[in-house]
Amino acid sequence: MKTAIAAVLSALALVVAVQVPAKPTRPRDILTFETMYGVDGPFVGEDHPIRDTNGDELPWTVAHGVHGRLTTDGHLKIHVRGLVFTNDDVVPPEKRGTNDEDFFRARVSCLSEQGDTVATNNVTTDGFPATTTGDADIDAQIELPDTCVAPIIFILAGSEEKWFAVTGFEK
Repeated sequence: MKTAIAAVLSALALVVAVQVPAKPTRPRDILTFETMYGVDGPFVGEDHPIRDTNGDELPWTVAHGVHGRLTTDGHLKIHVRGLVFTNDDVVPPEKRGTNDEDFFRARVSCLSEQGDTVATNNVTTDGFPATTTGDADIDAQIELPDTCVAPIIFILAGSEEKWFAVTGFEK
């Protein structure tokens, strides 16, 4: 009997000692999007910033499309096509339908808990090459805050802290 109990205890000790490592958790999508809103109307300039980020001083449009995704591990990937100045009369004729920035950056803006209050946390990528026709591919790994509520993605100028496009749409 003592031998049987010892054998069972040895087997249990072996099971406890040989633990299977936990399967790594696959990053999940926080946000995927297929549209962005180009800065326009009251969002142009400094009067109506979104999450502490001002719009550019001239209106922009997403002429051909954009799609992207942000995952829980901070991987941000955005495919931008045709982010250019609008053809509005407020835009100088030589700029209409073009992009004058060599680089686009992305900003992820989250609302986060700070004790009993809510804070805005903005994380901005490095610059990614952009063409004069407004095309760019952003593929970045960013450090997200511990809590990221209601994320918003911006496309920023490469040279200024102003947004050209933000997640959203216009009918």
